Amino acid sequence: MKKTINRRSFMKSATIIGAAASIMPSNLFASSNKLQIGIIGTGLRGQWNTKLLLDRPDVDIPVICDIDQRMIDMVLELFSKAGRPKPKIYDQGPEDYLNMLSKEDLDAVNIATPWEWHHPMAIEAMKNKMHVGVEVPAALTIKDCWDLVDTSEQTKKLCMIMENVNYRRDIMAVLNMVRQGLFGELIHCQGGYQHDLRHVKFNDGKGPYGGGVEFGEKAFSEARWRTQHSVDKNADLYPTHGLGPISPMLNINRGNRMLHLTSTASQSRGLNKYIVDNGGVDHPNAKIKFKLGDVVTTVIKCAKGQTIVLSHDTNSPRPYSLNFRVQGTKGLWMKDSKSIYIEGRSPENHRWEKDEHYLKEFDHPLWKRFSKAKSTLSQAGHGGMDFFIIRAFVEAIKNDKMPVIDVYDAVSMSCIVPLSEQSIKNNSSSIKIPDFTRGKWKTNPPIFGLNDNY
Repeated sequence: MKKTINRRSFMKSATIIGAAASIMPSNLFASSNKLQIGIIGTGLRGQWNTKLLLDRPDVDIPVICDIDQRMIDMVLELFSKAGRPKPKIYDQGPEDYLNMLSKEDLDAVNIATPWEWHHPMAIEAMKNKMHVGVEVPAALTIKDCWDLVDTSEQTKKLCMIMENVNYRRDIMAVLNMVRQGLFGELIHCQGGYQHDLRHVKFNDGKGPYGGGVEFGEKAFSEARWRTQHSVDKNADLYPTHGLGPISPMLNINRGNRMLHLTSTASQSRGLNKYIVDNGGVDHPNAKIKFKLGDVVTTVIKCAKGQTIVLSHDTNSPRPYSLNFRVQGTKGLWMKDSKSIYIEGRSPENHRWEKDEHYLKEFDHPLWKRFSKAKSTLSQAGHGGMDFFIIRAFVEAIKNDKMPVIDVYDAVSMSCIVPLSEQSIKNNSSSIKIPDFTRGKWKTNPPIFGLNDNY
């Protein structure tokens, strides 16, 4: 049974008294009153998040939830190394998170579970008066996207998607260039997820699509659920790493929005070939029919006129690339070639420059501020951007502000999955993208400006 007056009840009362529009009063978080954050999902992604939260003196993690004892044991080692008390553990099956959310007195939860669990866990957390930081994508259907928006608005609880690539150093430098008008008016942007995941989608036989094709912790952890999406869906399954970083450049949901998309997919060959090459033609998995095309391309039209191209390519042998391109009336930047061209500034007409000195000159103030703590960023994962995404989540709660990547961003990024699937099913027909802000995009101010604290 819950305490009659618990932490969340007190905060709710104080908020109503202090300001009706406020989610949470910022003055409640003194050093003696740390944020209480629970962890749902202790796989490798959840472990990174846990480590970063344990590094913060303003956060306690009193409880964790998972169904995999091996992963639980691994995350408990992080508590031990950090000198933190062992958390309470909920591990009694897939639905035990419901008990955790109903019984525990938490300010927020971090959700790092297989994709299909993100929406129900986030909804239940918000209904239990907890803020949510959820890994990508936040939802897999349009109905579930609206459910996240409606629940966040009704409960006044944050639902922040933990899209860490938004904080990549080069991305934020390019955003700084956009904000300072270096590219002129933006015309076109590209992004995507081009990552050879064949070794992740198959494992050592312990998962549903194993059989000696691949070994390793990451492969075993994700193959048990990720591979099934490649069997069941022909869609851009992972759009947020590409779309998330360019959204603030185009002021999506803040002065601009995405109107409609068309998606197309190539034939599916890569996964079957990988199985045959590594397991032979008689391998039982060689008979699996994969719906996911090897290359999925999505074209999006924006209200302000710009176009966006997203790429999804995870079944083929290739180097890693997020395929970024930012183009305006004065020039453009292309990540893969580390190239930039600015008309009137580049020394030679129609010739690329290397982007290195631009990235240094326009280094975002947020990165400049924290780059002095090199040891902190170097140990944070993904080149330091994980540090910033966790920090943004915690600081939004502490300072009673909407996160810079909010619930409307969470669903506008995530809705590309079902909408691209619908377009592909209908011969690449144009599909309308819902306005999840209900018109607020017209007056919402831009984010990630030069003076943003987080």
